[in-house]
Amino acid sequence: MSRILRIAGAQMGPNQKADSREAILARMIALLEDAAGKGAQLVVFPELPFTTFFPRWLLADQEEVDSYFETAMPNPNTQALFDRAKALKVGFYVGYAELTPQGQHFNSAITVGPDGSILGKYRKIHLPGTVEPRAGDRFQQLEKRYFEYGDMGFPAFRGPESWGRPVTGMLICNDRRWPEGWRCYGLQGVELMLIGYNSAAYDPMGGTTESADLRTFHSTLAVQANAYMNATWAVSVAKAGNEDGSGLIGGSVIVDPNGVVAAQAKTLGDEVIVAEVDFDACRQGKEKMFNFAAHRRPQWYRAIVDQVGAVPPP
Repeated sequence: MSRILRIAGAQMGPNQKADSREAILARMIALLEDAAGKGAQLVVFPELPFTTFFPRWLLADQEEVDSYFETAMPNPNTQALFDRAKALKVGFYVGYAELTPQGQHFNSAITVGPDGSILGKYRKIHLPGTVEPRAGDRFQQLEKRYFEYGDMGFPAFRGPESWGRPVTGMLICNDRRWPEGWRCYGLQGVELMLIGYNSAAYDPMGGTTESADLRTFHSTLAVQANAYMNATWAVSVAKAGNEDGSGLIGGSVIVDPNGVVAAQAKTLGDEVIVAEVDFDACRQGKEKMFNFAAHRRPQWYRAIVDQVGAVPPP
């Protein structure tokens, strides 16, 4: 069985608040077709790609908030993407704002197989920002206001036979900066990590010390380091550019199990990056440096799960 898969990252330029859902979906389908034309069997879209990044706004009307959410996946607003992908026999990862039948709101992602079936689902755990808006700031980071913390943990799943059955995990945006999630997947033997993000090109908490270049560097660094330390391929894909006057970094990247960049976006617009992914390349790290069964000492890691904030020694 071949364990080589051609994967694309479908970076998206900005979605303005005034853009229609139909126009945005048409761009996503065009990116899917571009990727398929380049031989991609799996396409990774960003976090919350169907709309603008609404958590930057303080929205008082719950009906307006809910208009950004999907009550099912697929649904009439997204069905055309699923249909085109199935016709092309291409799978995809896509983020979305999820409104459950019980009224819960999550920042979620799914991976869809080439036959249109949903292979896996994930709900974002590391929500950034605040519940209450910061006085005087034009742009906010209010994910804690609009979303609940993910309640599914870090569930890995197997990709289909045509992909080489890779052990696959999903993260969303801020999750990629936290090694705990990666290691939970690493302990399941992850070989492919799929990530979408919308990351501000400035300090989203109102500071002045983080430039777009530094934040792009940190985004790439987090994926390289964690891919290496868990011996996995990783595909991390942005929505980028000037969205309603608020900058988003690009830097979409495909990283190999050694932490080496295999492909990276060069623009802040709609752009497809592609790489040949050999899952057998994960064996080097998993069998040697990061052979967890041989080298891990979990009896000394208790603070990682018992403690939230840092506690200096006396």
